[in-house]
Amino acid sequence: MLRIHFTADDLARTTLAAEPDPLWEVLLSLHMLQVDDDPVAYGTWRQRMRRTLPRETVGPLAALAPPVGYSPDFLTPSSQSSGLDHALDLMLSVPRRQLRSDLSRLSTRRTAATWVRQLAEARPETLHRLGHSVRVYHREALAPYWSSLRSAVQLDNRRRMQQLTADGVASMIEAIHPAARWRGETLEISAFADEELQLNGRGLRLQPSYFCWRDPTKLLDADLPPVLVFPIRHATGLMQQTKTDADSQERLSALVGKTRATVLALTIEGATTTQLARSCDITLATASHQTAVLRDAGLIVSRRQGKSVIHQATTLGVALLDGTTP
Repeated sequence: MLRIHFTADDLARTTLAAEPDPLWEVLLSLHMLQVDDDPVAYGTWRQRMRRTLPRETVGPLAALAPPVGYSPDFLTPSSQSSGLDHALDLMLSVPRRQLRSDLSRLSTRRTAATWVRQLAEARPETLHRLGHSVRVYHREALAPYWSSLRSAVQLDNRRRMQQLTADGVASMIEAIHPAARWRGETLEISAFADEELQLNGRGLRLQPSYFCWRDPTKLLDADLPPVLVFPIRHATGLMQQTKTDADSQERLSALVGKTRATVLALTIEGATTTQLARSCDITLATASHQTAVLRDAGLIVSRRQGKSVIHQATTLGVALLDGTTP
């Protein structure tokens, strides 16, 4: 059982990420490719990737990311990054001491021993190969699905923020997993081996993940900034982008009308009713009507924020805009 010990300062510094973390999704999707189970939500994606991903890309990464057991902490830098490029810079600039320490904990297949040893020596060509492999893997396995994945994580975040508003931070944290329970100022999660994590005023970053399956995960090194990665509540089949945004929106306009399609497109990043009215050159009443129709169809969700209402496209809305297929 994992026991995470909070103080009042830790609760005050605990954050909930609103976006998927690119390197955590890389790592956890690599786990998903290799597990023997066949989770329904990931089935179509796994079948495609197992058929199409180049072996020379997946092989080196799979050696570092076994589906069971330890994966090196340096693969998922604990500093929140602003995108894949920044995250890769952090990963590849890991101190040599941490690199060696992390890789020494890894149970390596004999066929990958040379590659892992060279990586532990921080050889420039080996680090370059690692960075290139991650970039190619992300481009082939995740980027075509990122809009759908991101929308699912954002929707999960909004639901948890609503719980935070209604029931408080402790209730929101406990709800990240069915096996999580509060005992005093300690969060216990039974889906772990026995371990104690003292936050000591550092707070905790809660990171929702599409590819985190069943149980939460975290970094092994307790001295690194604490992060707890947990599965989103409703991971549905990922949608693959197959058409250009312009082509998809043109087809959508023919189906639902130009104004409604434009309103839906503007809600991808979130927009208020006033912003929608201004951008579409329509009245507030018309904008409210259009969002009501989209909301009733399950294409957007709306939430009040102060005196404004924020409208955000759902996974279904994003898929309809992108012209995607499951």
